[in-house]
Amino acid sequence: MALTDQTSRIREGEELPLDVIDQYLKAQIPGLEGVPRISQFPGGASNLTYLLEYPEREFVLRRPPFGHKAKSAHDMGREYRILNQLNAGFPYCPKAYAYCTDETLIGAEFYVMERVRGIILREDIPAELNFTPAQTTALCKSFIDKFVDLHNVDYQACGLGDLGKPEGYVQRQISGWIDRYERAITADAPTWEPVKAWLRDKMPADHHKPGIVHNDYRFDNVILDPDNPMEIIGVLDWEMTTLGDPLMDLGNTLAYWIEADDPAPVQLMRKQPSNAPGMLTRRQFVDYYAERAGIRIDNFDYYYTYGLFRLAGIVQQIYYRYFHGQTQDKRFARFVQMNALLEQMSLQVINKSKL
Repeated sequence: MALTDQTSRIREGEELPLDVIDQYLKAQIPGLEGVPRISQFPGGASNLTYLLEYPEREFVLRRPPFGHKAKSAHDMGREYRILNQLNAGFPYCPKAYAYCTDETLIGAEFYVMERVRGIILREDIPAELNFTPAQTTALCKSFIDKFVDLHNVDYQACGLGDLGKPEGYVQRQISGWIDRYERAITADAPTWEPVKAWLRDKMPADHHKPGIVHNDYRFDNVILDPDNPMEIIGVLDWEMTTLGDPLMDLGNTLAYWIEADDPAPVQLMRKQPSNAPGMLTRRQFVDYYAERAGIRIDNFDYYYTYGLFRLAGIVQQIYYRYFHGQTQDKRFARFVQMNALLEQMSLQVINKSKL
Protein backbone atom coordinates (compact mmCIF):
# COMPACT_ATOMS: atom_id res chain seq x y z
CA MET A 1 0.00 0.00 0.00
CA ALA A 2 1.32 3.43 -0.92
CA LEU A 3 1.85 5.65 2.11
CA THR A 4 1.62 8.93 0.21
CA ASP A 5 -1.83 10.50 0.08
CA GLN A 6 -3.97 8.89 -2.61
CA THR A 7 -6.78 10.33 -4.71
CA SER A 8 -9.95 8.69 -5.96
CA ARG A 9 -12.70 9.26 -8.49
CA ILE A 10 -14.49 12.57 -8.13
CA ARG A 11 -17.63 12.43 -5.97
CA GLU A 12 -20.91 12.85 -7.80
CA GLY A 13 -21.93 16.49 -7.96
CA GLU A 14 -18.37 17.75 -7.36
CA GLU A 15 -17.05 17.43 -10.92
CA LEU A 16 -14.99 20.25 -12.49
CA PRO A 17 -14.63 21.36 -16.16
CA LEU A 18 -11.12 20.08 -16.83
CA ASP A 19 -10.75 21.68 -20.26
CA VAL A 20 -11.58 25.13 -18.84
CA ILE A 21 -9.10 24.69 -15.98
CA ASP A 22 -6.41 23.45 -18.37
CA GLN A 23 -6.82 26.47 -20.64
CA TYR A 24 -6.69 28.85 -17.67
CA LEU A 25 -3.57 27.29 -16.15
CA LYS A 26 -1.64 27.25 -19.40
CA ALA A 27 -2.26 30.99 -19.65
CA GLN A 28 -0.98 31.49 -16.09
CA ILE A 29 1.96 29.07 -15.78
CA PRO A 30 4.70 29.38 -18.44
CA GLY A 31 5.84 26.15 -20.08
CA LEU A 32 2.92 24.02 -18.93
CA GLU A 33 2.25 21.37 -21.55
CA GLY A 34 0.30 18.19 -22.12
CA VAL A 35 -3.16 16.93 -21.27
CA PRO A 36 -3.97 16.77 -17.55
CA ARG A 37 -5.80 14.16 -15.56
CA ILE A 38 -7.97 15.12 -12.59
CA SER A 39 -8.92 13.21 -9.46
CA GLN A 40 -10.09 14.13 -5.97
CA PHE A 41 -8.57 13.81 -2.54
CA PRO A 42 -11.32 12.08 -0.54
CA GLY A 43 -10.47 13.54 2.86
CA GLY A 44 -11.70 16.79 4.35
CA ALA A 45 -15.18 18.08 5.00
CA SER A 46 -14.77 21.72 4.03
CA ASN A 47 -12.92 22.99 0.97
CA LEU A 48 -12.68 20.52 -1.92
CA THR A 49 -9.23 19.43 -3.04
CA TYR A 50 -8.33 17.97 -6.44
CA LEU A 51 -5.14 16.63 -8.02
CA LEU A 52 -4.17 17.83 -11.50
CA GLU A 53 -1.57 15.57 -13.11
CA TYR A 54 0.27 16.87 -16.16
CA PRO A 55 2.95 14.74 -17.87
CA GLU A 56 5.77 16.63 -16.12
CA ARG A 57 4.12 18.44 -13.21
CA GLU A 58 1.50 17.96 -10.50
CA PHE A 59 -0.74 20.59 -8.95
CA VAL A 60 -3.42 20.73 -6.29
CA LEU A 61 -6.59 22.75 -6.93
CA ARG A 62 -8.66 24.04 -4.02
CA ARG A 63 -12.20 25.40 -4.25
CA PRO A 64 -15.03 26.04 -1.76
CA PRO A 65 -17.72 23.39 -1.22
CA PHE A 66 -20.88 23.39 -3.27
CA GLY A 67 -24.03 24.72 -1.58
CA HIS A 68 -24.49 26.99 1.45
CA LYS A 69 -21.28 28.57 2.76
CA ALA A 70 -20.61 30.68 5.84
CA LYS A 71 -19.84 34.23 4.77
CA SER A 72 -16.30 34.37 6.18
CA ALA A 73 -15.29 30.76 5.47
CA HIS A 74 -13.60 29.21 2.42
CA ASP A 75 -11.61 32.33 1.50
CA MET A 76 -9.49 31.21 -1.43
CA GLY A 77 -7.77 34.58 -1.81
CA ARG A 78 -6.68 34.60 1.81
CA GLU A 79 -5.18 31.12 1.58
CA TYR A 80 -3.41 31.96 -1.69
CA ARG A 81 -1.89 35.12 -0.21
CA ILE A 82 -0.77 33.37 2.97
CA LEU A 83 0.96 30.58 1.07
CA ASN A 84 2.97 33.10 -0.92
CA GLN A 85 3.91 35.46 1.92
CA LEU A 86 4.20 33.34 5.04
CA ASN A 87 6.80 31.05 3.48
CA ALA A 88 9.53 33.59 4.27
CA GLY A 89 9.00 33.04 7.99
CA PHE A 90 7.53 29.53 8.03
CA PRO A 91 8.99 27.42 5.22
CA TYR A 92 6.36 24.67 5.32
CA CYS A 93 3.78 26.32 3.02
CA PRO A 94 3.31 24.84 -0.47
CA LYS A 95 4.01 27.26 -3.31
CA ALA A 96 0.85 28.76 -4.82
CA TYR A 97 0.83 29.43 -8.59
CA ALA A 98 -2.53 30.89 -9.60
CA TYR A 99 -5.63 32.39 -8.01
CA CYS A 100 -8.80 32.75 -10.09
CA THR A 101 -11.49 35.21 -8.98
CA ASP A 102 -13.67 34.63 -12.07
CA GLU A 103 -16.43 32.40 -10.71
CA THR A 104 -17.83 31.79 -14.20
CA LEU A 105 -15.01 29.35 -14.96
CA ILE A 106 -15.88 26.59 -12.47
CA GLY A 107 -18.68 28.19 -10.42
CA ALA A 108 -16.45 29.49 -7.62
CA GLU A 109 -13.10 31.11 -6.93
CA PHE A 110 -10.20 28.68 -6.77
CA TYR A 111 -6.44 28.54 -6.54
CA VAL A 112 -3.75 26.12 -7.64
CA MET A 113 -0.61 25.21 -5.68
CA GLU A 114 2.24 22.75 -5.93
CA ARG A 115 1.67 19.21 -4.81
CA VAL A 116 3.92 18.28 -1.90
CA ARG A 117 4.27 14.51 -2.07
CA GLY A 118 4.38 12.96 1.34
CA ILE A 119 2.66 11.00 4.06
CA ILE A 120 -0.41 12.38 5.82
CA LEU A 121 -1.38 10.63 9.04
CA ARG A 122 -5.11 10.14 9.37
CA GLU A 123 -6.89 7.83 11.80
CA ASP A 124 -3.89 5.60 12.52
CA ILE A 125 -0.15 5.46 11.97
CA PRO A 126 0.45 3.00 9.10
CA ALA A 127 1.95 -0.26 10.33
CA GLU A 128 4.57 -0.02 7.56
CA LEU A 129 6.20 2.90 9.36
CA ASN A 130 7.05 0.69 12.34
CA PHE A 131 7.12 3.65 14.74
CA THR A 132 8.17 2.83 18.29
CA PRO A 133 6.45 4.72 21.12
CA ALA A 134 9.65 6.78 21.49
CA GLN A 135 9.56 7.73 17.81
CA THR A 136 5.88 8.61 18.09
CA THR A 137 6.67 10.87 21.05
CA ALA A 138 9.43 12.54 19.06
CA LEU A 139 7.10 13.11 16.10
CA CYS A 140 4.41 14.51 18.42
CA LYS A 141 6.90 16.95 19.93
CA SER A 142 8.07 17.97 16.46
CA PHE A 143 4.43 18.62 15.57
CA ILE A 144 4.14 20.91 18.61
CA ASP A 145 7.49 22.55 17.87
CA LYS A 146 6.22 23.60 14.42
CA PHE A 147 3.08 24.97 16.08
CA VAL A 148 5.16 27.10 18.45
CA ASP A 149 7.36 28.21 15.55
CA LEU A 150 4.28 29.33 13.63
CA HIS A 151 2.97 31.32 16.58
CA ASN A 152 6.35 33.04 16.89
CA VAL A 153 6.62 34.07 13.22
CA ASP A 154 7.33 37.77 12.68
CA TYR A 155 4.17 38.35 10.68
CA GLN A 156 5.02 42.00 10.07
CA ALA A 157 8.23 40.96 8.34
CA CYS A 158 6.20 38.61 6.13
CA GLY A 159 3.92 41.46 5.07
CA LEU A 160 0.96 39.95 6.89
CA GLY A 161 0.42 42.63 9.52
CA ASP A 162 -2.99 43.42 8.05
CA LEU A 163 -4.18 39.80 8.05
CA GLY A 164 -6.25 40.31 11.19
CA LYS A 165 -6.84 42.48 14.26
CA PRO A 166 -5.30 40.89 17.37
CA GLU A 167 -6.94 43.36 19.75
CA GLY A 168 -10.26 42.00 20.99
CA TYR A 169 -9.61 38.63 19.33
CA VAL A 170 -10.99 36.48 22.15
CA GLN A 171 -14.22 38.44 22.39
CA ARG A 172 -14.72 38.41 18.61
CA GLN A 173 -14.17 34.66 18.42
CA ILE A 174 -16.68 33.91 21.15
CA SER A 175 -19.38 36.23 19.80
CA GLY A 176 -18.59 35.26 16.21
CA TRP A 177 -18.85 31.51 16.75
CA ILE A 178 -22.02 31.90 18.80
CA ASP A 179 -23.51 33.86 15.93
CA ARG A 180 -22.33 31.37 13.29
CA TYR A 181 -23.65 28.45 15.31
CA GLU A 182 -27.06 30.04 15.72
CA ARG A 183 -27.29 30.84 12.02
CA ALA A 184 -26.55 27.22 11.12
CA ILE A 185 -28.77 25.56 13.72
CA THR A 186 -31.25 22.88 12.69
CA ALA A 187 -34.23 21.53 14.62
CA ASP A 188 -32.33 18.38 15.66
CA ALA A 189 -29.16 20.15 16.90
CA PRO A 190 -28.26 20.94 20.56
CA THR A 191 -28.51 24.57 21.67
CA TRP A 192 -25.27 24.81 23.71
CA GLU A 193 -26.87 27.47 25.94
CA PRO A 194 -24.99 26.65 29.21
CA VAL A 195 -21.65 26.50 27.38
CA LYS A 196 -22.26 29.75 25.53
CA ALA A 197 -23.11 31.49 28.81
CA TRP A 198 -19.94 30.10 30.48
CA LEU A 199 -17.73 31.19 27.58
CA ARG A 200 -19.13 34.71 27.79
CA ASP A 201 -18.75 34.85 31.60
CA LYS A 202 -15.22 33.44 31.92
CA MET A 203 -13.62 35.23 28.99
CA PRO A 204 -9.88 35.94 29.55
CA ALA A 205 -7.92 38.91 28.26
CA ASP A 206 -6.12 38.56 24.92
CA HIS A 207 -2.68 36.98 25.07
CA HIS A 208 0.04 39.61 25.43
CA LYS A 209 1.88 38.35 22.34
CA PRO A 210 -0.41 37.83 19.33
CA GLY A 211 0.69 35.59 16.50
CA ILE A 212 -0.30 33.77 13.33
CA VAL A 213 -3.35 31.63 14.13
CA HIS A 214 -3.66 28.66 11.76
CA ASN A 215 -7.15 27.67 13.00
CA ASP A 216 -6.92 24.07 11.75
CA TYR A 217 -3.56 22.68 12.89
CA ARG A 218 -3.94 18.89 12.99
CA PHE A 219 -1.90 15.85 11.97
CA ASP A 220 -4.05 15.35 8.87
CA ASN A 221 -3.00 18.83 7.72
CA VAL A 222 0.69 18.02 8.11
CA ILE A 223 2.85 16.32 5.46
CA LEU A 224 5.68 13.96 6.44
CA ASP A 225 8.73 13.31 4.31
CA PRO A 226 8.16 9.92 2.56
CA ASP A 227 11.88 9.16 2.86
CA ASN A 228 12.09 10.25 6.49
CA PRO A 229 8.62 10.10 8.07
CA MET A 230 9.93 11.66 11.28
CA GLU A 231 10.36 14.96 9.42
CA ILE A 232 7.51 17.41 8.76
CA ILE A 233 7.88 18.99 5.30
CA GLY A 234 4.55 20.75 4.80
CA VAL A 235 1.50 22.23 6.49
CA LEU A 236 -1.83 22.54 4.66
CA ASP A 237 -5.24 24.28 4.93
CA TRP A 238 -4.48 27.94 5.53
CA GLU A 239 -7.76 29.54 4.45
CA MET A 240 -8.91 30.34 8.01
CA THR A 241 -5.56 31.77 9.11
CA THR A 242 -5.53 35.14 10.84
CA LEU A 243 -3.74 37.11 13.56
CA GLY A 244 -4.82 36.58 17.13
CA ASP A 245 -4.38 34.78 20.42
CA PRO A 246 -2.16 31.68 20.05
CA LEU A 247 -3.80 30.04 23.06
CA MET A 248 -7.14 30.12 21.24
CA ASP A 249 -5.39 28.32 18.37
CA LEU A 250 -4.03 25.79 20.85
CA GLY A 251 -7.60 25.24 22.03
CA ASN A 252 -8.67 24.64 18.43
CA THR A 253 -6.02 21.95 18.01
CA LEU A 254 -6.70 20.22 21.33
CA ALA A 255 -10.41 19.95 20.48
CA TYR A 256 -9.41 17.39 17.83
CA TRP A 257 -6.92 15.62 20.12
CA ILE A 258 -8.60 12.37 21.17
CA GLU A 259 -6.37 10.51 23.58
CA ALA A 260 -6.22 6.78 24.31
CA ASP A 261 -8.18 6.95 27.60
CA ASP A 262 -11.13 8.91 26.21
CA PRO A 263 -14.51 7.07 26.27
CA ALA A 264 -15.57 4.91 23.33
CA PRO A 265 -18.11 7.41 21.90
CA VAL A 266 -15.40 10.08 21.83
CA GLN A 267 -13.04 7.69 20.04
CA LEU A 268 -15.52 7.56 17.15
CA MET A 269 -14.68 11.21 16.38
CA ARG A 270 -10.94 10.61 16.10
CA LYS A 271 -9.44 11.58 12.74
CA GLN A 272 -5.73 11.51 13.65
CA PRO A 273 -3.48 9.07 15.55
CA SER A 274 -3.47 11.12 18.76
CA ASN A 275 -4.25 7.92 20.72
CA ALA A 276 -1.18 6.01 19.50
CA PRO A 277 1.33 4.69 22.08
CA GLY A 278 3.81 7.50 22.67
CA MET A 279 1.49 10.39 21.76
CA LEU A 280 1.23 13.06 24.45
CA THR A 281 -2.01 13.46 26.35
CA ARG A 282 -3.84 16.80 26.10
CA ARG A 283 -2.35 17.87 29.43
CA GLN A 284 1.16 16.87 28.32
CA PHE A 285 0.58 18.63 24.98
CA VAL A 286 -0.28 21.88 26.78
CA ASP A 287 2.66 21.55 29.18
CA TYR A 288 5.14 20.89 26.36
CA TYR A 289 3.74 23.77 24.32
CA ALA A 290 4.09 26.11 27.32
CA GLU A 291 7.66 24.94 27.92
CA ARG A 292 8.68 25.47 24.29
CA ALA A 293 6.90 28.82 24.08
CA GLY A 294 8.35 30.00 27.39
CA ILE A 295 4.95 30.88 28.88
CA ARG A 296 2.57 29.80 31.64
CA ILE A 297 -0.87 28.43 30.83
CA ASP A 298 -3.01 28.43 33.97
CA ASN A 299 -6.56 28.34 32.62
CA PHE A 300 -6.54 25.97 29.70
CA ASP A 301 -10.06 24.76 30.48
CA TYR A 302 -11.37 27.91 28.83
CA TYR A 303 -9.38 27.52 25.61
CA TYR A 304 -10.22 23.82 25.33
CA THR A 305 -13.94 24.47 25.84
CA TYR A 306 -13.80 27.21 23.23
CA GLY A 307 -12.11 24.77 20.85
CA LEU A 308 -14.86 22.20 21.39
CA PHE A 309 -17.59 24.78 20.78
CA ARG A 310 -15.86 26.13 17.68
CA LEU A 311 -15.52 22.56 16.36
CA ALA A 312 -19.24 22.07 16.96
CA GLY A 313 -19.88 25.24 14.98
CA ILE A 314 -17.86 23.91 12.05
CA VAL A 315 -19.61 20.53 12.27
CA GLN A 316 -23.02 22.21 12.39
CA GLN A 317 -22.27 24.45 9.39
CA ILE A 318 -21.42 21.33 7.39
CA TYR A 319 -24.45 19.43 8.71
CA TYR A 320 -26.68 22.39 7.77
CA ARG A 321 -25.73 21.88 4.11
CA TYR A 322 -26.50 18.15 4.36
CA PHE A 323 -29.75 18.72 6.28
CA HIS A 324 -31.00 21.07 3.54
CA GLY A 325 -29.94 18.81 0.68
CA GLN A 326 -27.14 21.10 -0.52
CA THR A 327 -24.60 18.28 -0.41
CA GLN A 328 -25.14 14.55 -0.90
CA ASP A 329 -22.00 13.47 0.96
CA LYS A 330 -23.25 10.73 3.31
CA ARG A 331 -20.33 11.27 5.68
CA PHE A 332 -22.17 14.31 7.03
CA ALA A 333 -25.36 12.48 8.08
CA ARG A 334 -24.04 11.77 11.59
CA PHE A 335 -22.56 15.21 12.21
CA VAL A 336 -25.51 16.21 14.39
CA GLN A 337 -24.69 13.33 16.76
CA MET A 338 -21.06 14.49 16.79
CA ASN A 339 -22.28 17.96 17.71
CA ALA A 340 -24.24 16.59 20.67
CA LEU A 341 -21.22 14.63 21.89
CA LEU A 342 -19.05 17.76 21.73
CA GLU A 343 -21.60 19.56 23.90
CA GLN A 344 -21.43 16.75 26.48
CA MET A 345 -17.62 16.93 26.49
CA SER A 346 -17.74 20.70 27.00
CA LEU A 347 -20.15 20.42 29.93
CA GLN A 348 -17.87 17.84 31.58
CA VAL A 349 -14.90 20.23 31.30
CA ILE A 350 -16.95 23.11 32.69
CA ASN A 351 -18.27 21.06 35.61
CA LYS A 352 -14.71 20.13 36.65
CA SER A 353 -13.19 23.55 35.96
CA LYS A 354 -11.94 25.82 38.76
CA LEU A 355 -12.46 28.95 36.65
